[in-house]
Amino acid sequence: MGNEMLRFSRKAGQDQAQTASRSMQLAIAPGSTAIAQSSRLPTLAATAATVAVLYFASEVFLPLAIAILLTFALAPVVFRLRRAGLPRSVAVIGTVATAFLFLSAFSIILAMQVSEVAQNLPTYQYNIIEKIRVLKEAGSESQIFERLSRVVERISTEISRPKPETPVSPAPEPEQEPLLVEIFAPERPLQTLRNIIDPLLGPLATTGLVIVVVIFMLFEREELRDRFIRLVGYGDLHRTTEALQDAGARVGQYLLMQLVVNVTYGIPLAIGLWLLGIPNAILWGMLAIVLRFVPYIGPVIAAALPLFLAFAAAPGWSLLVWTAALFIALELLSNNVVEPWLYGSRTGLSPLAIIVSAIFWAWLWGPVGLVLSTPLTVCLVVLGRHVPQFEFLEILLGNEPVLDPKERLYQRLLAGDPDEATDNAEEMLEEKYLVEFYDTVAIPALLLAEHDRARGALTDPQVAQIAQSTRTLVANLEEIAAEEEDEEEEDAGEGTGATDDQSDDYDLPLGDGKSVLCIGGRGELDDVTASMLAQVIRVQGAEVAFASYKDLKPGTIRTLPLPERNAILVSFLDPESLRHAKFIVRRLKRVAPTARIGIVLWQEDGAPRAELVEELQADFVVSVIAEAVREALSDEVARPWKAVRAKIAPRHQARRRGSTAEKAAPADQKAV
Repeated sequence: MGNEMLRFSRKAGQDQAQTASRSMQLAIAPGSTAIAQSSRLPTLAATAATVAVLYFASEVFLPLAIAILLTFALAPVVFRLRRAGLPRSVAVIGTVATAFLFLSAFSIILAMQVSEVAQNLPTYQYNIIEKIRVLKEAGSESQIFERLSRVVERISTEISRPKPETPVSPAPEPEQEPLLVEIFAPERPLQTLRNIIDPLLGPLATTGLVIVVVIFMLFEREELRDRFIRLVGYGDLHRTTEALQDAGARVGQYLLMQLVVNVTYGIPLAIGLWLLGIPNAILWGMLAIVLRFVPYIGPVIAAALPLFLAFAAAPGWSLLVWTAALFIALELLSNNVVEPWLYGSRTGLSPLAIIVSAIFWAWLWGPVGLVLSTPLTVCLVVLGRHVPQFEFLEILLGNEPVLDPKERLYQRLLAGDPDEATDNAEEMLEEKYLVEFYDTVAIPALLLAEHDRARGALTDPQVAQIAQSTRTLVANLEEIAAEEEDEEEEDAGEGTGATDDQSDDYDLPLGDGKSVLCIGGRGELDDVTASMLAQVIRVQGAEVAFASYKDLKPGTIRTLPLPERNAILVSFLDPESLRHAKFIVRRLKRVAPTARIGIVLWQEDGAPRAELVEELQADFVVSVIAEAVREALSDEVARPWKAVRAKIAPRHQARRRGSTAEKAAPADQKAV
């Protein structure tokens, strides 16, 4: 027994040392946080300077950005042509020429269609006036339009009324102003040609510059990659190479898949508008292909123009209704069928980040920046993913969760929001079993709470709030537990045991005919873990009862529902509760000698606790919920309790031996 006490004292010393080291790390943490925040200031300053340069030097960087994105889009095509055996020059020049010829033809057709629409607009004037008159007559009963028109007339009259002036002296006769005469001279043919060419020189020069840059980037793609690695990531080749591959794959795949999605939307749209009789149906299909590159806003603009034309082209309302139905059907088909099928079109951006990035790039570079906003933001997210200094970009713009599921659940429990915690749990339970959710999310979240409580970061009211929120969460998941229990009964009736899609780690035995009691060990958080354990055991078909840690006191322990229990599980979150656990095992063994007494000492890593079985004299000691359920439903018998002798200190034991020897000495002498 003295050896057992010595082990406990050594372990307590080790636990105290670990606690001290944790507290020291926590004490150092604020300083490290301040250092991290101060180190981010140069990064933020560099980011602001970069934005300023991009804004004021847009004429330089905008063509360069377009060229880089086109290089990302055309690089896979060049790579496949080279693998087919074509020389580099043929593959590069052929790909670029084909792409820009297609873009040129697209632009020419678009310009011709726009010119035709502008010429036909006066012919739709009668239909527009007639429909406005019909709407006005429809609202004549309530006189809405008349009242609005009167208000507008009064406001315009009041604004245009001149301010009256009081004449002081006879007004002088107004002086006659000279009549302005403008002399028109016939332009020369050369001047006319210059007036036509001058507006086109800027776009043509920019297009030529983009073509040249794309060609050279495709020719020297590997060389540029090596130079970029040498410039920014020579000390970490693995991370830099991964970043470049990730950026190239994401941007190239996004542009290609988005083009496919837009084409599969624009061609049926043009055909449908042509069948409905909308003028210039080809124009609206082509505009839809281009405008759908603009997130959220582009599809609205692409639909607004044909709807207005349907409103103006026909005297009735049926054409407008059918056109709106066509857009709704194509949107539903594209968003729910085509885009999920083309899985690679995902960008890794959150919806809010897409909107904010569209606003930012439109402010920076105008309409062209609006079209390029999504691929450019994808590059920024990749930069934040692989470069630590720009990690905030991935946190702000990415769609990946920034908190682990256990941290997210702990935050909701700490905020006293069990409803959102239940919603998140139900989402995860669509793919997980209840035991897996408790094992990987819920209990680790409570371990975080216990760690904060042990270091004094949580007050008693906060601990009580977390416990209450967790109880509500467990109660809300009772319906899912009942569904899983029905599934277990069906599988047992068919003789299949556990379901096939359940992993071996959570392949639990059936508990028919077993009776188990789950008790919290030392606090309210221990109680909720015991209730989770009881719910999982109930799913396996066993009879389960739950008791609070308050029922383990010497005066109330005999009031527990102990008769005919096969197993009694005591749950602890605090790793420093070993001494208390030993006392509880002793009490339970006295009142329930035939039940298997188990200690569940929760640990996220699931470390084995077999060495504690002898020290605590329990039947089993486990650290994860699956092992706790298996042991609770086991057919093994309870081990007998070893009688505890009175504790004797080593010095008193030596003195006792000495006094016994002195008393025995005279008897020996007498015998001699």
